[in-house]
Amino acid sequence: MKKKLLVCILIMTMALVFAGCSSSDKNSGKVVIGGKNFTEQDILVYLMKYTIEEKTELTAEVKPFLGGTNIVAQALDRGDVDIYAEYTGTGLMNILGQPLVSDPQAAYDKVKAMYKEQKKIIWLEPFGFNNTYTITMRTDVADSLGISKVSDLVGKASELSFGCTHEFLERPDGLNGLQEKYGIQFKQVSGMDPGLTYAAVRDKKVDLIDGFATDGRIPAFNLKVLEDDKQFFPPYFAAPIVREDTLKKHPEIADALKLLAGKIDDKEMAALNAKVDLEKKDAKEVAKTWLKEKGIIK
Repeated sequence: MKKKLLVCILIMTMALVFAGCSSSDKNSGKVVIGGKNFTEQDILVYLMKYTIEEKTELTAEVKPFLGGTNIVAQALDRGDVDIYAEYTGTGLMNILGQPLVSDPQAAYDKVKAMYKEQKKIIWLEPFGFNNTYTITMRTDVADSLGISKVSDLVGKASELSFGCTHEFLERPDGLNGLQEKYGIQFKQVSGMDPGLTYAAVRDKKVDLIDGFATDGRIPAFNLKVLEDDKQFFPPYFAAPIVREDTLKKHPEIADALKLLAGKIDDKEMAALNAKVDLEKKDAKEVAKTWLKEKGIIK
């Protein structure tokens, strides 16, 4: 009799424990935020982490610097991460293989609809800035050669060296497409780590690089962004993208990240990037300070 009583008590205790665990998982589970291998993404990872943790009962594990676009996108597809920040042009052309859409809202609407239908991934509202690719060179060299727009490279590119990320070498909206669109061919092309391109052009190791519009090193290194006069590059508005199954479990994520929507323009993102790249501040602290200044976290 005592043995049966003990068994019953044990079963009831375990049932209560599991019921408690189930309730707490729903209310306080964990999400994983991934990031690509450059400064801006590192900052965005922590902006999302601290906002989610402040405004929900969730904890956010971070996996910054996972790699390039394809690596992080595949991690999201597999469920290794739940959230990361993607760019509209990258999602549309590089991931979905769609043709260029120049209108920013049309590009966002299309990528949002296709990701939901094909990948069960939800695009939330953009942060506000457009981190488009740029073709960038030293201002003194550009001025001496009379180059202010990309089409000015016709007849001159064959004497100039170009440095770019390895990803830019492979993307449809990268080097090959650029050269075809403008009818140019560089004398030499070097693939390099994203963190090395700006120093390479500054130090005269290459003549031009692929840059990012929101990178604070462009003004700091006195570099010149060439006008994309044939509109080769699509809009690259950054937004959080989240697995649909994660949002169904934790719809509060969307409410939390909506607090970041439209809050960061190009100039402000460039300033945040510069704090890390030039002032050598920690991305975690840069993100946390900005969120406190904006009243998003305490």
